[in-house]
Amino acid sequence: MGLYRAGLARLRGRVVAAQVKADAVNPVRAGSFSESELERYARHIVLREVGGSGQKKLKNAKVLVIGAGGLWAPALLYLAASGVGRIGVIDDDLVEGSNLQRQVIHSDERIGMAKVQSAVMAMRGLNPFIELRPYQRRLTEEIAAELFADYDVILDGTDNFATRYLSNKVAVAQGKPLISGALTQWEGQVTVFDAAKGTPCYRCIFPEAPAAGLAPACAEAGVIAPLPGVVGSMMALEAVKVVTGAGAALRGEMVIYDGLWSETRKIKLHPRADCPDCGALAKSAV
Repeated sequence: MGLYRAGLARLRGRVVAAQVKADAVNPVRAGSFSESELERYARHIVLREVGGSGQKKLKNAKVLVIGAGGLWAPALLYLAASGVGRIGVIDDDLVEGSNLQRQVIHSDERIGMAKVQSAVMAMRGLNPFIELRPYQRRLTEEIAAELFADYDVILDGTDNFATRYLSNKVAVAQGKPLISGALTQWEGQVTVFDAAKGTPCYRCIFPEAPAAGLAPACAEAGVIAPLPGVVGSMMALEAVKVVTGAGAALRGEMVIYDGLWSETRKIKLHPRADCPDCGALAKSAV
């Protein structure tokens, strides 16, 4: 126990030193961290790519998550654990027993509760230092622009194309990065659509919704339980990278993960000049 406490004290000292150094190099306007927050985020702050300034960026960040189901169980939990200052979540569904095979943010005793309220309970229990905004409704054309304006980064992994196209159109119009994930059966994919930085948007890659039956939802096709955990965690990681500027986010690239055969591949994505959502941006950049 003494050895553990000594190690923890050394780590806390490194955290404070790292925060002071990072703040001197790259100050960020924000409130300071409490002792509890410093201890909570210690493993972030000692990371060279994050540091104190990166953690402050996370604290100042506002991230909107569209959906509180499969992909969002791990994504929401890790966004909360990472210290994202404001997390909004919009969903109009209720928790059902069939969700619990993969949506680990919910629990058996919360069956029948609104998913956004269940998700907020889980996130608040994990991190009391963040602001949580639940929206118990479906994302529609009437509210999307006003809602998106309150956030810096948008995450979408919904299972209907109308919502995906709406999210993409509004994110492009407002110059917001859109982190997109999808999965079915054993396979998932993740990318960052950020047309404001010259990379493709969702409609560049998927110009039209597939014909009925070609892209069945998880309820029809099935999904292996841990897959949303893998893909949703990757989406949260991309959000942290986008906010902090660490590493290289998946702009213009897509990672495809095959859980059945344990294979991962990365493909390049390219914008389309004739894209109705972001084509004007591509032409103006030429």
